[in-house]
Amino acid sequence: MATTFVLPVDGPFSLAAAASFGFGPNPGRSRPADDVLRLAFVSDDLGSHVGAVIRQQDDGSLAVQAEIRGQAGLDVVAAQLARILSVDAPVQGWLAAGQADPVLGRIQAEHPGLRPVLFHSPYEAAAWSVLSQRRHRAQAIALRRRLSDAMGATFTLAGQAEPAFPLPSELIRIKEFPGIDGERMTRLRGVALAACDGRLDATSLRHMPADAAMAGLQQIRGLGPVYSMLVYLRSTGVTDALASGEPRLAGYLQHYYGLPSTPDAQGMRQLAEPWRPFRTWACVLFRVAGDRDGLAEHGFSRR
Repeated sequence: MATTFVLPVDGPFSLAAAASFGFGPNPGRSRPADDVLRLAFVSDDLGSHVGAVIRQQDDGSLAVQAEIRGQAGLDVVAAQLARILSVDAPVQGWLAAGQADPVLGRIQAEHPGLRPVLFHSPYEAAAWSVLSQRRHRAQAIALRRRLSDAMGATFTLAGQAEPAFPLPSELIRIKEFPGIDGERMTRLRGVALAACDGRLDATSLRHMPADAAMAGLQQIRGLGPVYSMLVYLRSTGVTDALASGEPRLAGYLQHYYGLPSTPDAQGMRQLAEPWRPFRTWACVLFRVAGDRDGLAEHGFSRR
């Protein structure tokens, strides 16, 4: 049976923009077909799967309505969905950052209501990191879906089948799977063990200093500096960590700020000062804008 509840939203938010947000295993789409966002995922308690159909209310409010299926507790799911959609943080500081920095403000205006859409959890972000290493994104997406179809749970959400990734307790048991080599399978089991040990808890990671959180993540086999940053920034809900190591960001900032060269780490920190306390959101927005404006094809992706 389905349970329905409403998630309040503080400030501008567009579910259509969220539905078109392409990252990791989510290919996104330019326009949602039916104004519905379908999500199937492992709950934060790591013991059950959740299927969610999310719609933006048409009563003039900014709230979203979630219809969920699965065995996870309602409070757990509501908090997790709020984090995934980035509607769990007061947005006043984000709007103030756009007023303090006209360049950021212009990009905000060009992408109205767009907030970062996160990986479902640090567990799923870490697993994606292992699956996608040295693979074309489309191949990684297809492999993740096959693994989810075979070992996860599938929900019918607004008429469409959506598979959820395997629970950590199930992933630990998998010894081999078509398309996953032995070393990669070992790393996936290591991610599952780390999740079961509490090392991939979103709340704990979010409240750690960034350096400490990423250092801890790098203790998980297969998560180097780049992927530990991905897990930390793109799944925990942290809002004010600077993605200075993101490979395309410096080039995109060079373009939008009209700089003579790509900024180094110190230059990026200086540019980002007006973005506080939403430097993570700003980095994500500039990355999305640069991708959609085709800057990588024009040479602005180089450091």
